[in-house]
Amino acid sequence: MRARLHSNKAPFAPGDARARITWRGRVLKGPAGRRMLAAGVPRALCRLVARRCPAGLPPSRTVWGGGARGEEGGGRTGFARRPWARPVGGALGFLGAFSLFPRDAEEEGEDAIILLLKRAKLSVVKGELGEAERVLHQALRLSHQSDNRKAIVYTYSMMANVAFMQGQLDNAEKLYKASMSYLLAGDAKEDDNAILEMSLKLASIYAAQKQHKLALAGYEFCILTLEEKIAKQKDLPEDVLPAEEKANTRLLLGMSLDSYARYLLSINQLPVAQKMYEKALQISNDVQGETHPQTVILINDLATVLDAQGHYDEAYSYVKRAADLAKETQHPEEHMVLNNLAAILMHKEDFLQAKQVYKEALKQAQQKGDVASVQHIQEELAELAKRRKGSK
Repeated sequence: MRARLHSNKAPFAPGDARARITWRGRVLKGPAGRRMLAAGVPRALCRLVARRCPAGLPPSRTVWGGGARGEEGGGRTGFARRPWARPVGGALGFLGAFSLFPRDAEEEGEDAIILLLKRAKLSVVKGELGEAERVLHQALRLSHQSDNRKAIVYTYSMMANVAFMQGQLDNAEKLYKASMSYLLAGDAKEDDNAILEMSLKLASIYAAQKQHKLALAGYEFCILTLEEKIAKQKDLPEDVLPAEEKANTRLLLGMSLDSYARYLLSINQLPVAQKMYEKALQISNDVQGETHPQTVILINDLATVLDAQGHYDEAYSYVKRAADLAKETQHPEEHMVLNNLAAILMHKEDFLQAKQVYKEALKQAQQKGDVASVQHIQEELAELAKRRKGSK
C-alpha cells in the first residue's frame, strides 16, 4: 500500500499589503512564534471571519456530518481522500448561515445577494465551478454597491473556496486575504473557530506550494491555538458554553491534526504523522463514534502510515478493523479501504488473500463507477502478480 499523497491546500502568503494579515492579532511567543516569524509570516493572523460567516465551500463530492470533501492531501493509497467533517454548525460551513442577511434587513438589494449566493451554491453542487465563479462576481458587485460588509466577506470567502476547488491556489490565497482584510475591523475573537479553519486552509495552500516553513508554522499555529482553547473551555458549564460548541472546537482540532498528518506523510515524517493520526482518531472516536465514516477513514489512514513504516502486523489490525466497519456501515469508500487491506496483505506476503480482497475492491469500484480506483486496483493486481511470481 504505497501512500500517494495529494496536495494539501490552505494558509495566506505574507507580504500582501492590502490584506495586512497577521498570525492571530498578537505577538506569538516561544518556538512556534519564532519559527513563524523566521518564515516571513506577519505576527498576527488577522481576524478572519465573524463566527457565523462561512468560508468553506465543499471541494468536490460530498460530505460527512455536514462537511465537505476536500483535496487537501492524501495519506491513502492513491485515492483522493476526504477531509474531516466540518464541525456541526461550524462557522465555515457551505452557505450554511444565511442569518448573515436578516430577512427584515432594510438594505436594498440584499435579497438579490442571497439569491445569487444560493445560485452559486447550486452551481458548485452540480460541479459547474465556472458558473459559480461568474455568479459570485455578480454577488460581490452588489455587495460593494450596497456597502454590505458581511456580504462582501461572505462572497470573498466563497470565491476563495471555488478557486481552491479549481486548484487555483495563488488566486485562492489572494481571495482569502481579501476576505481577511475586511474582517480585521470586525469583532471576531482571535481564537474564533472560523479564523482557525481559514488558517488551516492557508496552511494547506503553503503545503501544496511546498513552502514548508510557512506550512509548518500554519499547522502548528492552528493546533496549538485549538489545544489552548479546548483547555480553557473544558470546565465551562453548559449555560456558558454549549456542549455542541465545545464539540465543534474539538472536531476542528481533529481536522487540523488530520490535515497536518497528511502533510507530514507527504514529506516522509512518518513517526510524527503517526502521532497526529492517533490524536485525530481519538477525537473522532470520542466525538463522533467508531462507526462514523470519518472515524473509519482515520483508522484506515493510521494503518497507511504504519504500513509505510514497515509495521505490517499493526497496520493489518487497524485496516482490518476499518474494513469490517466499512462493510458494517456500508461506507461509500469501502472499496478504497479494501484496497488498502489487500495492499497490506501483499506486504505481509499473504498473496492469496490479498488477491481475493483486491478482486472484491475492484468489483465494488466498478459498480460505483470510480474509474480512478478501478485503474489503481488493476495496477496493484499486476504488482501482486509480479510479487507472487518472484516469490516462487
